[in-house]
Amino acid sequence: MPDLASDRDAIRDLLARYTYHGDRGRIDDLAACFAPDGVLEYPGAAPCGPAAIKASLSSGTRDRRLTFIRHHITNPLIIVDGDVATARSYFCVHSNFGPDHSGTYDDRIVRTAEGWRFARRRVRIDWQTKASLFRPMVTRPNNLTP
Repeated sequence: MPDLASDRDAIRDLLARYTYHGDRGRIDDLAACFAPDGVLEYPGAAPCGPAAIKASLSSGTRDRRLTFIRHHITNPLIIVDGDVATARSYFCVHSNFGPDHSGTYDDRIVRTAEGWRFARRRVRIDWQTKASLFRPMVTRPNNLTP
C-alpha cells in the first residue's frame, strides 16, 4: 500500500529540485526532473520535452546584468492518486534587482522507476515588474496583478 505522506514529501522534493537546479543554471539536472515524455510549458515558448528544455534554457538569452536569481515556492497543493499526482504551487522570483515576477505552477506528475517526475509542468506568470531582466512573460493583460 502506497504511503501518501511519503509520496507528498517526494513530490515536494521534486518541486524543490527543479527550482534549485534552475536557479543555479544546472539545466541537465532540471531537465532530469521530467519523465522521458514530460513537457514544460511556459510563456513565450512552445511546449517542449527534456531535450528541448535543455536547448531552450541553455540558449544564452539571459540578460548579463542578472547575477542572482531565486524562485520561492509556496502553498503546494498536492493530490496523489496512485502513480499519478497533480500539484499547484505559487511562486515568486527575486533577482539581484529585487522582486521580478510571480505566478503559478500547474503540474501533472507521474511515478517512474527513478521516482516522481513531471509529466507536464505549466508555468503561468501573473505579474512581472516592468524593469524585469527576463523577456516579457506576463500571461495576464496589461501587466496587472490579479
